[in-house]
Amino acid sequence: MAKHPKRPRDINQLAKLIVDISTGNAPPDPESTKNPAAVALGKLGGAKGGPARAAALSPAKRKAIAAKAALHRWGKAAQG
Repeated sequence: MAKHPKRPRDINQLAKLIVDISTGNAPPDPESTKNPAAVALGKLGGAKGGPARAAALSPAKRKAIAAKAALHRWGKAAQG
């Protein structure tokens, strides 16, 4: 997902940016400095991590984690 450049707050600078973009004179977008191989490894590990953790936990432990998350999310005392 490409990020859009931050628009200037000054009206004159914004107008110049709009003219530059419309005429094709805008500076090129800065390229990503991330290593593509590292990005691919991160996505792979993230896709494996959640299901692997869920499979390793007992049902009681998953219930305790879910109750704690609900407590923090909703700010209510845990019931049960």
